[in-house]
Amino acid sequence: MKAKSRFPDSYIQDYRENIGKTIRNRREEKGYSQDELAEIMEIQRSTISKIENGKFSVSIDYLVKFAWYLDLEIILLPKEK
Repeated sequence: MKAKSRFPDSYIQDYRENIGKTIRNRREEKGYSQDELAEIMEIQRSTISKIENGKFSVSIDYLVKFAWYLDLEIILLPKEK
């Protein structure tokens, strides 16, 4: 098995930002404000804001809740080479 190169510092932050943008876009498409979504998910509005802005490491528990309430699907796929 070939060794991977050094883990890039920006890799995780890039994912956080992409996930946050996806959640924000979908929330807006569904017509929810951050306050409304926070209320039905039973979390703080500030947590949603931090997640949408890539400032908070979202847990799998929150990802599953976002997927449920926003009709999203969580998929892990192998990278294309």
